[in-house]
Amino acid sequence: MRWALVKVCLAVTTMVVVAFAVPLGLVVKEMARDRAFSNAEREAAVVVPALSITTDRDQLERVVASAGSDDGMAVHLPAVDGRPAVDLGRQRAAASDVAAVRKLGRASTTDVPGGSALLQPVALSLGTVVIEVYVPESAMSNGVGTAWAVLAAVGVALVVGSVAVADRLGVRMVQPARRLVEGAHELGEGKLGARVPEEGPNELRLAAVAFNSMADQVVQLLANERELAADLSHRLRTPLTVLRLNAASLGDSPAAEQTRTAVAQLEREVDTIIRTAREAKPQTAAPGPGAGCDAAEVVRERMAFWSALAEDEGRKVRTAGVDRPVRIPVARADLAAALDALLGNVFRHTPEGTAFAVDVHNGDDAVIVLVSDAGPGIPDPEAAMARGRGSGAAGSTGLGLDIVRRLAESTGGDVRIGSSVLGGAEVRVWIQLDGREPVRRGHRGAVRRRRRLAVG
Repeated sequence: MRWALVKVCLAVTTMVVVAFAVPLGLVVKEMARDRAFSNAEREAAVVVPALSITTDRDQLERVVASAGSDDGMAVHLPAVDGRPAVDLGRQRAAASDVAAVRKLGRASTTDVPGGSALLQPVALSLGTVVIEVYVPESAMSNGVGTAWAVLAAVGVALVVGSVAVADRLGVRMVQPARRLVEGAHELGEGKLGARVPEEGPNELRLAAVAFNSMADQVVQLLANERELAADLSHRLRTPLTVLRLNAASLGDSPAAEQTRTAVAQLEREVDTIIRTAREAKPQTAAPGPGAGCDAAEVVRERMAFWSALAEDEGRKVRTAGVDRPVRIPVARADLAAALDALLGNVFRHTPEGTAFAVDVHNGDDAVIVLVSDAGPGIPDPEAAMARGRGSGAAGSTGLGLDIVRRLAESTGGDVRIGSSVLGGAEVRVWIQLDGREPVRRGHRGAVRRRRRLAVG
């Protein structure tokens, strides 16, 4: 594209320069010729007064000698009263040309060796006198060569300048196009961070904007795929927890040991899938219009499931705030997955017999779901909330708390980890009802807020 623009500009500029320079050069040549003959006419006009005063040969020769330069003038007197015709000065024009001009009475030019001759007739009392002025070739081309050289230099400068401008314009167009191609290759090679600078001509700038938007969509789709795979894999952790607990009560038979080994291997594979799927930062879409569920109903349903396991392990279970409907802007499946993740962590990371509780506090602008236990607690809440880290137990993926955090933040809420009244860990899920940005509160302020909601 760059060289095509240069060639086109070179051809167009050359045609324009030729179209203007050639006629202008011819005009300059014609002007030089006209200037030379105008000077010759002025020289001839100098002799006319002398011719009108006297016809004496000696006086006319002196006048011709003083008017002409380098014997460039001649005066042709006609034959009068029996006297023969007289030619003063150096004659270059043919006698026939002189006779023709005398007969016609009009000035004329004729070619002579080394240039041209101006034949100027003058009507006097003694007859028609013809004044011949020699115009050499050098006088007719005086300054023409210099003018042509200037025109040629200007034409070359115009062509070179146009080529340089075309080259710069070509670079300005080619570089954004080349960066667009490189970005497409990088994106095709799996470099999802490839983006193209939005610069250059308007069309290429729009193409860069479209490419960057497409790349963002690709990253979003891949992140959603990874997130879906991770979420589905994490939901397998709930039945795996049940299988692991049931397998632990099968005794010491070979079949029981094989079952426990198979469950452990399956659990490791699920953890591997979760870690692989979470290599990229996931994106969570906001709930669509009309999405929502009854948080109290979902809590009752999931607690009914986990209560059976809690009874087998001798855990005391308590629920509160689920006796009346509590509407939240969260999909039912997402809330169920978040509760399963939190309760699964309780069973996974606390000893058997550890009590736990789930409380739902319904306020005017937010709903708080508290999951607390009487276990050893979480020594490093920030590390537990960090993506890709668990609560400190071996083999933890950290996805459970991350699922809960994303669910809360999709509504404008947040998640906090602290100490519960049971003596262990407490996970507070703040679900905003009006979709406003979450207000960052300290731990003590959050506790006071929960107490006010509980009182209300």
